[in-house]
This record gives sequence, C-alpha cells and structure tokens, in this order.
Amino acid sequence: MSELHYLTATELAHLIRTRQVSAVEVLQAHLDRIEQVNPKVNAIVTLVAEQALDAAKAADAAGASSGAGTSGAAGASGGPGPLHGVPVAHKDLVDTANIRTTYGSPLFADHVPTADDLIVERLRAAGSITLGKTNTPEFGTGSHTVNEVFGATRNPYDLSKSAGGSSGGAAAALATGMVPLAGGSDMGGSLRNPASFCNVVGLRPTPGRVPSLSDTNAWYTLGVEGPMARTVEDVALMFGVIAGFDRRSPYSIKEVFAPEPEEGVAGMRVAWSPDLGGLPVDPRTAAVTATAPAVFERLGAHVEQVELDLSGAEEAFRTYRAWNYALSFGDLTGLGPNTAWNVEQGRKVTGADLARAERARSRLYQRMAVFFDTYDVLIAPVSQVPPFPVEHPHVREVDGEPMPDYLAWMRSAYWISVLHAPAASVPAGFTEDGLPVGVQIVGRPFEDARVLRVARAFEQATEYGLRRPPL
Repeated sequence: MSELHYLTATELAHLIRTRQVSAVEVLQAHLDRIEQVNPKVNAIVTLVAEQALDAAKAADAAGASSGAGTSGAAGASGGPGPLHGVPVAHKDLVDTANIRTTYGSPLFADHVPTADDLIVERLRAAGSITLGKTNTPEFGTGSHTVNEVFGATRNPYDLSKSAGGSSGGAAAALATGMVPLAGGSDMGGSLRNPASFCNVVGLRPTPGRVPSLSDTNAWYTLGVEGPMARTVEDVALMFGVIAGFDRRSPYSIKEVFAPEPEEGVAGMRVAWSPDLGGLPVDPRTAAVTATAPAVFERLGAHVEQVELDLSGAEEAFRTYRAWNYALSFGDLTGLGPNTAWNVEQGRKVTGADLARAERARSRLYQRMAVFFDTYDVLIAPVSQVPPFPVEHPHVREVDGEPMPDYLAWMRSAYWISVLHAPAASVPAGFTEDGLPVGVQIVGRPFEDARVLRVARAFEQATEYGLRRPPL
C-alpha cells in the first residue's frame, strides 16, 4: 500500500468495496500526491479537498451500512456503485455544481455552476468522489494546455515539454498518480493527443455513446466526452459508467455498452497506416509507432500496411469546427487569440461551405465503411510529433514541413474525428530521449468495445504504460 496513489481504479474500487482500505485513506493518498507533484506540473487547477474528504467519509459510512464485506457482496440496499469511493477529476470544461469551472477563460475565472453536467452526474451516481478540476486551454481550443487563468500544464516525463491538450491537465494528473480516473473531451484530438504525450490511455467514443446535452448545438457530432486512465481496464470501467442513452440528446445511442470478452486479437485483420495518407510525421514518432505492427503480428493478427484515402476530412473538419465556434462563442467579447480566430473563421462559413463539407464527410464515411468491410481496426500514430517545448504555443513544422496554423499539426487526430468512429490512444513506447508516444486504434463506428479489446491486448503485450514519470 506504499503507493496507493498508483493503484488502478479497478483495484481501488475492489479494496474499498471489500473494506481492505477506506475511501478516506485512498483520498488522502491522492491528496498527498497532489501536494507533492502538482506544483511541478500544474495539472489540477481547482482542488476541493475538504469537500472530497466529506464525501469519502460518507462513502465509508455507506459502505459499512450496506453490508458489503470482504467477499464484496452487496447489502440489501443494492450495495455501493462500481466507483464507490474512487477519486476522479473533471476537466475544467464540464460544469460541476458548487465547484469553480473556468473553461480556461479569464471571462469565467470566478464562475461557479449551480448544476452538474451529465457526465459528472453519472460519475457521482456510481459512487466516485470529485477531487477537483484539471487544466485546459480556453474553451478547449488547441492541443497544448495553457491559458491566462492558470498557465501551462507541463509534461511529467519532461517538465520542459507540453502535456498536450486540450485534456492535458487530465493526462498529466493521471500519469503522476494524482488521480486514477479523469474525464476528457475530444473534438480534434483533445483527449487522444495528451494521452499520447503523457503515456496514459484515452478513448474517443463513437458520438452518442456519451450523450452531449446542448440547447445551442445539440446535433454537433465532432465533439465528444470520454474516459481517461492509466489502463485500458480502467478506461472501460469508467466508460461503462458514463455511457448510456439520454433522450435529451438527439443522437444518443440506446444500445447498452458491454465490453467484449478478452480473447485477444488472433485472426483479426489490422490495417496499419504510418502516415494516414501522406501526412508528415516526425522521425522520432515514426520510429516508435513503426514497432506496433510487429506486436499485433506476434499476437496472431493479420497486419497489412494500407494507403488511406481520407480526402475530404480536412475540409469537413475545419468547416464544421469553425461553424461551431461561431455558434458557441460568437456572442462573447474578450476571447483569447486562438478562440477568437476560430470564431472569426466561423463567421465566414456560408451555406455553400456547409454543403460542401457535408458532401465531403458523407463520401468519406461511405468510403471508410467499405474499408472496414475488409479490416477490423486501423492503427496509426496519434500525433505527428512527440511532446514539444512547453513555451511554444504550437508546433510550427513537422519533419521539415511548415504548419500553416496552430491546428495543422494535429491532422492525424482530427481527420479521424470526422469518421464518426471510436478511437483509442494507447502507450506505444518512448523516443530515445524518453518522451512518450501513443498509437491510435480506430474501429468501425459503434464498435467501441472492439477498440478497447484490441487496445487491451496491445497494452498487455507491451506494458509501456507501466513506466512512470521521474517525479
């Protein structure tokens, strides 16, 4: 128990449920870890220690009265939830009742919501204990976590580097053992990129698995919320809690999520794309991700390198993203430069632009449907570069190719966002100078369970996720 903070959520839930350890002990271990390392990485930006301690005490009392004992049997009341007593941190983009939520923007620096977002409600109902909020760029804008309210989140494997974004605070908090589970969100890689940069696991679910509730853009499918953790098993545990139908979302999926049996990947057809159809990839990243196909071959999968045709993804993503920014933030003044640029791009979008984007995305979806008739999953780099210097606002060039703006270096992630498909980032190794690199596992739309099964097999075969940062 000397490193209680590095046990998995699955292990912690079992220990608390069987009363081998108390929720208060678990929480205190994580609070101690936060005190030790958070000043170095700046991942958790709002900490609610006293509130969390009260919740942990209540969890212990409820666990004792439920009748759950060393056998894990539930009491007459139904027993504790699957995350009973397990600490969790929420991204500072989701509303948490009575807990400051800034969205990474000075405009909301003192904002305290009165109600929880749906994902927070579901995690609370499962028994989790809210520990605090994790850092994010303003309104999640960009794959580098820095804002004017809290500053930058640093990579725990190299404090001079970025933790990625926009869920960089979540990824850094997980990697350092400050929290076992964290919520993330992903429009253009905001969940997958920081998972790759910080050697943790993140799942971008099929849109609709985790319902998004909105009275302004309820039909928008590029942005999703998803689970992040240090292991695939924990990601699946959290996903089982936050996924599920809600009639307030027009494309919410009614099918109940259930993990696939852990039968490995033998016989599966795996497509390998080292560059997602011609994108520049940093040689350091390419060297690490190039080792992934051999892992799947050793596991008995049939691996084939493919030439992808993702034409149309660029136009579709940028058009819909810009339109969404104008819709969501166009009435605000005093926005930061990245958010303001996106709003301005959105104001230029015409009906003809949206029509072209819709045609491009529809054709791409049908083309990939044919592709997935042949292959069970696609594997590819998550990010085109390894973690970059934290003082750089974004990546300016990749393998000698200049990037036209702060978005372009993340095409390997946001082209996948357009596919309406589940995609996981799983640790794939390290560069020669010790920087984490992730591999992206992309599945057929609605086959989130298959993606997690493949991710789990890769994780178990490589064990890269067990390598802790030097903090």
